[in-house]
Amino acid sequence: MVRIALSQMEVIPGRPDLNSAAMLTMIDEARGKQADLVVFPEMAVPGYLLGDVWEQQSFLRDCEEYGRRIVAASHGLCVMFGNVGIDWKKCGDDGRVRKYNAFFVAQDGELRGGELFPYPFRVKSLQPNYREFDDSRHFYSLRKLALDLGIQPADLLRPVAVNIGGHTVNVGCILCEDGWSDDYSFKPVTVLKNAGAELIVNISSSPFTLGKNNKRNRVFSKQAQEIGTPLIYVNNVGLQNNGKTVYTFDGFSTVYDGSGKIIAHCPPFAAAMMTVDLDLDKSGENLPSVTVPDDQGTAAIFQALRYGTEKFLGQIGLDKVVIGVSGGIDSAVAAALYADILGPDKVLLANLPSVYNSATTRNLAEELAKNLGCLYAVIPIQEAVDLTVKQLSRTEIVNTRDGKRTYLTVTPFMTENIQARDRSARVLAGLAAAFGGGFTCNANKSELTVGYATLYGDQAGFLAALADLWKHQVYAVAEYINNSVYGREIIPASVFRLVPSAELSPEQAVDEGKGDPLIYPYHDYLFRSFMEWWNKATPEDILAWYAAGELETRLGCEAGLVARLFPTAADFIADLEKWWRLYAGMAVAKRIQAPPVLAVSRRAYGFDHREAQNGPYFTVRYHNLKEMLLGAT
Repeated sequence: MVRIALSQMEVIPGRPDLNSAAMLTMIDEARGKQADLVVFPEMAVPGYLLGDVWEQQSFLRDCEEYGRRIVAASHGLCVMFGNVGIDWKKCGDDGRVRKYNAFFVAQDGELRGGELFPYPFRVKSLQPNYREFDDSRHFYSLRKLALDLGIQPADLLRPVAVNIGGHTVNVGCILCEDGWSDDYSFKPVTVLKNAGAELIVNISSSPFTLGKNNKRNRVFSKQAQEIGTPLIYVNNVGLQNNGKTVYTFDGFSTVYDGSGKIIAHCPPFAAAMMTVDLDLDKSGENLPSVTVPDDQGTAAIFQALRYGTEKFLGQIGLDKVVIGVSGGIDSAVAAALYADILGPDKVLLANLPSVYNSATTRNLAEELAKNLGCLYAVIPIQEAVDLTVKQLSRTEIVNTRDGKRTYLTVTPFMTENIQARDRSARVLAGLAAAFGGGFTCNANKSELTVGYATLYGDQAGFLAALADLWKHQVYAVAEYINNSVYGREIIPASVFRLVPSAELSPEQAVDEGKGDPLIYPYHDYLFRSFMEWWNKATPEDILAWYAAGELETRLGCEAGLVARLFPTAADFIADLEKWWRLYAGMAVAKRIQAPPVLAVSRRAYGFDHREAQNGPYFTVRYHNLKEMLLGAT
């Protein structure tokens, strides 16, 4: 029987001092629980998503020093943890000192496993270089190491022998991606089992994605069942980022027995230590199976939003926020979210009407503020907008070469953007400074996709907490907030019925049913295919599916919707090209300058969706399909 302590800790990126201190405390706790083995996450000492901090040699030396302190604390038990492993005598592919994403095994003050390996630690075999991951930029893999040594990777991948109660236990040590080997030719778990591993331990630093834990359980349960060996998965919690995208880490550390059953798991989004007594002679099947909470629905989205936003506020030291509330759904959700995190006294809601804002939305904004009990202000912007328009249109533009004087024309469209920028760059920024806080960006993912937000206007703020939610998800979160968070109607019912509108011109009059040009029940799904799908869709794909009569099935939107929205092929094509040109054109420039996005989906804007300002492109087949469809009408 082996007593294993799963240490699901909060890893603070770039703070080996704080992380090692937390680890030492948890080691003492595990020792008090008479654990034989205590397991910490991947990169538990330094953190994982650190950008180019990995290029600082002084930081690397600190990570080594704090790692030695963890090793020294391993008397009386075995400690497994992640840290950066360094070979100061060799270079990586970038010419800098060679670094490994490493798995350390310490027992009785010494490192284990060096007798079967070039280093006194194990090395990550499979390095992800998709989504938010950039491992090969910084770390040398086991497969590269094997190539250097002129041997096969399987020759290097051997279990680590540890002493448990006088008995030797061979532990297969893998790191995160090593367990996600379906699309790789090298299968670390199978190799370790064939090498005699009696227990597989996967230490991970795996960010939350909606539904990801469900998939983890399918993948790891199958692995454990196929090899007939218990599998321990330990993940961290907390918040890490790579500049443009902010990721939550959900933990959900889990134990699988040799039949693939889940026999224990830690709670999501909470630091925790859990001990499990495994009978390795019975492949861990001495314990009953347990049920794992689903992480696919709106409750999981809200949990990630709240956790990530609260952690982000703590990281940047912000405890007050200003939110521009329009009377619409996005700002209502933002207001309810921040009020739940900070308390209503720390949230200042501001309604900033122009002549185009209806009494309906102004009243809804005030009703929302009263329901939440937040601080509230109304600051009309029309006078400032009129002054700006007057200044721009009446200022002489002098050609210094010939002395010719002209005037600029401020169009109605320009005036719309002036309103949005006045609200954010002037009023909300000023309010935030006076209030001693920051102001939020309330943009959703649909708007971000096609740039339906004003640069330096409603696309400004310190964090875009809702920018990884499609519009229909924002509505779902709003319902969840009313029903499950507050247990009463915080967000007024009329907000749900209101047509989404920026209210920047007479053409967007909500009382007349006029609103955004986006048709969310269709465009949400179209835009999702552009950027979230693993193999991203393009206009060629969309037009081919449209021609084949299978577009709605492919996108997942309501059947029959496309025909109702677009009576002719010409209408459909015009809409498709309009949004594609924006998505691949001006919206890219706006996204590059957007605030950090809090990620919850399978792909978020920012570093997760790496893009260049190339401009829109239509393929040869697209032009052929377009010609065929328009010629047939």
